Amino acid sequence: SVSSSCSSLERETFTIWMKSLVFHGNGCTVYNSGGEVVFRVDNYQERCRSEVFLMDSSGKVLFSIKRKKLGIFGCWEGIKWSNNSKGIKNKGRPCFQVRRNRRIFSRDILSCRVNLKFDENMGSYYRIIGLEGKSTLKIIDFSGQLLAEAVRKQSLGVALGEDVLKLTVEPQVDQSLIMALVTVYGSINNKL
Repeated sequence: SVSSSCSSLERETFTIWMKSLVFHGNGCTVYNSGGEVVFRVDNYQERCRSEVFLMDSSGKVLFSIKRKKLGIFGCWEGIKWSNNSKGIKNKGRPCFQVRRNRRIFSRDILSCRVNLKFDENMGSYYRIIGLEGKSTLKIIDFSGQLLAEAVRKQSLGVALGEDVLKLTVEPQVDQSLIMALVTVYGSINNKL
């Protein structure tokens, strides 16, 4: 599991609303268990744009996620942003790449491989597993350990709309990276 300043020693639960806070925008808003906005994705243009930005609650860009058209399935690259000592945002190098796997046995299951820092030799990859056209997903590491899971949120036993999810992130997992991967998954399923 990846550890960073954006992780917790305890399992964290978030609510993802697959709507933008911006009028006429596409994106999603992520709330912590206290009801505070912690992440947001705003896409001010049409759905399925070639680049979207994951931001923190103050609007600071954490990742840019860019779709590359390679072959039929394409791939998505995640670039982590950082601030230098003068407060200027810098785009870093790509830190992950997501590729859709070809569906051989099931048309409904959507599986993606996430190469972290493009280092396939170190065993540093994740998998995103979900259902075609649905927002629910699991993110597992190379050993099969569950890192995060998003399911349709329920309130008092009643399922909310398909655009409201409960995201559970395991301890010591980079929450911003998980949200970046959820963003890619939303783009693959045309939800952003």
